[in-house]
Amino acid sequence: MIDTNTVSYIVKGKSPAARVKLAGLQQNEIGCISTITEAEIRYGLARAPHAHGLHSAIEGFLGKIQVLPWGREEATVYGDLRAKLEASGKTLGTLDMLIAAHAMAVDAVLVSNDQAFSHVRDLPGCENWATDL
Repeated sequence: MIDTNTVSYIVKGKSPAARVKLAGLQQNEIGCISTITEAEIRYGLARAPHAHGLHSAIEGFLGKIQVLPWGREEATVYGDLRAKLEASGKTLGTLDMLIAAHAMAVDAVLVSNDQAFSHVRDLPGCENWATDL
């Protein structure tokens, strides 16, 4: 499950390493994003209405990647995750916590350049594909 920052690096071409990693996924691996990530991306597009090239690139990316819905199982995992993180004194931003819960609920490795996810011990895994940044 690719986080918003890595999607941005891929779409804008800022991380050739992340692009190569996505293109090189094996048949048993599926690249996907959360609907939460799509919402963050669409917010960014709304803030840049005249960036036609970016709009086209994002729509092309979204047309090729699997976007997973966020539902009741994810909500249950989110509630537990938030309570656990708050009890430990470590929290994430709200949208990051929603994305982490989504990855946990679907048993997906989270792909992000954001070190804040290192506090989430219950993630099935966390990888940084943007190793060239």
